[in-house]
Amino acid sequence: MFGELLRRMTAPEPEPLNDGDARLALAALLVRIAKSDGHYDGAEVQRIDKLLANRYGLGPFEVAGLRKEAEVLEEEAPDTVRFTRAIKDAVPYEDRAQVVEGLWEIVLADGSRDHEEDALMRLVAPMLGINDRDSALARQRAESRG
Repeated sequence: MFGELLRRMTAPEPEPLNDGDARLALAALLVRIAKSDGHYDGAEVQRIDKLLANRYGLGPFEVAGLRKEAEVLEEEAPDTVRFTRAIKDAVPYEDRAQVVEGLWEIVLADGSRDHEEDALMRLVAPMLGINDRDSALARQRAESRG
């Protein structure tokens, strides 16, 4: 279903994604982090929906549709390393920095930080070009919003 998007993202020199594809790729990364601890629950789905609605100005039906598409893309996407590198190459830095903060919100949505989630965040943030300090600051901002 998303073969063309994945092919473009994983090309040797990917071109920047259009807004719709970048939105979908970033939403899929939110889904991937939510699933990383083996539990994809209502609190995480609600947090993903809230993040997407606020970030893109979407209504409830639009955001639910985007999340559903992101869930499918996440299932079809290659391993996290290639997927994240593809996003880094195709999405502007500012968007990636905001996404790391959103990823921390998802990690914290269920009230606990799992080892698998922490490990994935330590892998994903640098692959998105976000250093440890900025990732830690993003986590602190996400924690303060609780």
